[in-house]
Amino acid sequence: MISPRTVSTITLTVSDAVQATAFYTQALGAMVVDDRTLAAFGYGQLGVTAPSPVRMVTLRLGNEYIELIQHLGVQSAPMPPDSRSHDLWFQHMAIVVSDMELAHSHLSSFDIEPISEAPQTIPADNPAAGGVRAFKFRDMDRHSLELIWFPADKIAPKWEHPGERLFLGIDHSAIAVSNTAKSIRFYQDILGMEVVERSQNSGTTQARLDGLPVAEVNITSLRPQNGGMGIELLDYIQPEGGRSRPQSWQIDDLSHRHLILEVNDIHASLEILDYQNGVIVSPHVVKFPDHYRYGEGVLLKDPDDHVLLLIPSP
Repeated sequence: MISPRTVSTITLTVSDAVQATAFYTQALGAMVVDDRTLAAFGYGQLGVTAPSPVRMVTLRLGNEYIELIQHLGVQSAPMPPDSRSHDLWFQHMAIVVSDMELAHSHLSSFDIEPISEAPQTIPADNPAAGGVRAFKFRDMDRHSLELIWFPADKIAPKWEHPGERLFLGIDHSAIAVSNTAKSIRFYQDILGMEVVERSQNSGTTQARLDGLPVAEVNITSLRPQNGGMGIELLDYIQPEGGRSRPQSWQIDDLSHRHLILEVNDIHASLEILDYQNGVIVSPHVVKFPDHYRYGEGVLLKDPDDHVLLLIPSP
């Protein structure tokens, strides 16, 4: 078992780092903590793509991080225009807000693509999520995001004292999966994350939240033992027909996102993955330049081809 120390960061491939940075800072309250261009040293080796320089902007939102990566000199393939919430490449980051009405009003003044009709309130008869409010949307590159507000009986201690902040941090990243049991075997039995909650959401509210004609979804929430973002598995019963991630997609495509998991020993982790028949994308552990915040890393895929980057804990 790998037992990641934390899920610290979500990384997005973007078409324009300047525009994306402006959106995430102005619309969502993130702060720039680093902005650098890395020469064509082979960052693409993570996913076996042609080496190209990348501009990497690191943002902090609460205690979590977002990395925006633009592959310079590359025409990144766009996100499919007909992407749906139950397609198996669907993934969003859930940003906690202290006031949903104010956050939604502020966000609506920016160039977003709504997924939800409006902020939705989960019905009270749902024991796990009753009273939670959420709104899903897409940024300019069509990455999916969610605003989420927790009532007093559902809120985690880390979000209880927002002060004057409207956007508090990233609670989790949600991913569509084809089989909950198979994904739990990967995230719990191999990676060592802990299942903390299960629920089933359905009905008009869920359909409006997901932008679907009908929605019935089994939700499983997992957390690393030492904190950081959670991972939420979305297993759609209805509608059927969620499409798999095309094998041709690369890390320089706008569809690419990955979560960064910090582990104690990256080489021992790879031995466990190899023994468990895990899908390792990188041909070897990629060494990063000294001025990047991590020394080395390796990409791997979960059972539905969602991408994770393992890095050694600082």
